[in-house]
Amino acid sequence: MAAGGRIQQTSAPALAQGLMLPPAAGSAAKLPLASRVRRYWASGTANAKGRGLSSAAHRSQSSSHPLLLPGPGVEMAAPLPARSRFVVVGGGIAGVTCAERLATEFPSEDILLVTASPVIKAVTNFKQVSKTLEEFDVEEQPSTMLEQRYPNIKVIESGVKQLKSQEHKIFTEDGKQCIYEKLCLCAGAKPKLIFEGNPYVLGIRDTDSAQAFQNHLAKAKRIAVVGNGGIALELVYEIEGCEVIWAIKDKAIGNTFFDAGAAEFLIPKLTAEKLETAIACKRTKYTTEGSEKEEGSVAAADKLGTALGPDWHEGLHLKGTKEFSHKVHIETLCEIKKIYLQQEFKQLQKTSLSFPKDNSDNQNAHPDEELWPVYMELTNGKIYGCDFIVSATGVVPNVKPFLDGNNFALGEDGGLKVDKHMHSSVADIYAAGDICTASWEPSQVWQQMRLWTQARQMGWYAAKCIVADFLGESIDMDFSFELFAHVTKFFNYKVVLLGKYNAQGLDLDHELMLRCTKGQEYVKVVMQNGRMMGAVLIGETDLEETFENLILNQMDLSAYGEDLLNPNVDIEDYFD
Repeated sequence: MAAGGRIQQTSAPALAQGLMLPPAAGSAAKLPLASRVRRYWASGTANAKGRGLSSAAHRSQSSSHPLLLPGPGVEMAAPLPARSRFVVVGGGIAGVTCAERLATEFPSEDILLVTASPVIKAVTNFKQVSKTLEEFDVEEQPSTMLEQRYPNIKVIESGVKQLKSQEHKIFTEDGKQCIYEKLCLCAGAKPKLIFEGNPYVLGIRDTDSAQAFQNHLAKAKRIAVVGNGGIALELVYEIEGCEVIWAIKDKAIGNTFFDAGAAEFLIPKLTAEKLETAIACKRTKYTTEGSEKEEGSVAAADKLGTALGPDWHEGLHLKGTKEFSHKVHIETLCEIKKIYLQQEFKQLQKTSLSFPKDNSDNQNAHPDEELWPVYMELTNGKIYGCDFIVSATGVVPNVKPFLDGNNFALGEDGGLKVDKHMHSSVADIYAAGDICTASWEPSQVWQQMRLWTQARQMGWYAAKCIVADFLGESIDMDFSFELFAHVTKFFNYKVVLLGKYNAQGLDLDHELMLRCTKGQEYVKVVMQNGRMMGAVLIGETDLEETFENLILNQMDLSAYGEDLLNPNVDIEDYFD
């Protein structure tokens, strides 16, 4: 070392082997430099294990040293890639849960989390309701808060440009490189936007796009919503002061979650005044403009942030220019055929319909004399004008950045196929959440759905599998994959879905049992060969734990017949 603490030029390997000064025990190493940069030096799992080093010992030799700088006049070498045993891509529920679990299991290892957004999704107020049912809130936080909670998580704020799996290296959009030993891809999904590029078609996927929607809605008299999934259901119910034309390709609303009977139970809520007082959302909302609460942020079309949480609409003022509460017209069994801008619509001399006075088949609908910025022509021949169109037609796995040059097996839905240990078809790469497709033989009462609960469960389980693989241990499938169980809220009702709740994949010999009290509860159970295979519970039924046990135990219930749903029989105590 030269006088004055200056280090002479030398090669990176020489620095790694001979000139790095380890930190004093229990404290970080300090150099008389205004700025210090940490560099990750990882010599590989096999070498570490071969020398009999623990994780902590290996890390102290490989990745805890300060970066030594050459003296004045000496050219700096190109920065070496960041190195970490564990790299997670994605700042949504699956990715953050995976990173947190890995950080807890390996407190002496740096966990790299690569995310395109400066905000991440954190699980808060987690509650295990029953064996498989869980409730939690999703809180949007700046990534710095995650680093504060877990000092060994290092967040790289950039999207992934390319993955070179044979080199165990990822390249980010801002020019960084990361070398990994184990990689977990949790990059989520992106919306299937109808007529992409049309300025009057909005997709709602992340916080910025939800904020942009609120801004547009505040100036709108009429909008169209296309889609029949969870976001569409919540959206149509929450909007006030604006006419809504809701176009769905199914016979009934909420086809993903309900049958026609449940849909009929819910529809009155769309025409009734909203008497419920919305609970104020006390959690701070962040946009990708920064880490402070902002108003009026408009989402950039080419930016894909982390997906919305289950309470995404809380804290947003979803009101149009009118003074009424709900005004929704549903067009079933149709899709959008074509979209016209105002000028084209006038040139073609098309005729649009006014908003129907009721939700019947609008036989008496008359032409609309008002001019609108955009018009949609449906496959049933009807044309409606509106201020803008919301595309809520589902999502597709966000796999594109990872496919080029890598031999991933893909599922029918385009997701990365994973086995029962969340491992993809490429060595040392795992996947969890919306980006993956479960390709193992599932339990007879479980199915994959791209929901918040499964994103958390998969992220947690993927980390558990990575830990087991790294330590050379065997692992059993997590119990959360024994039974599909999801609790949510639609139209201000509590909704619990269990097992094959819509008889998915069951033979025609299944039976349905129903109990409905208008405006209070809707209970449906799916039976096959005397055994309960699934259930839909809407309202405060208090039956979820009992039915969960009956589905898991596969008890023969033939002897009980319709008493299973008899409100005068205390079924919970009977099977307790």
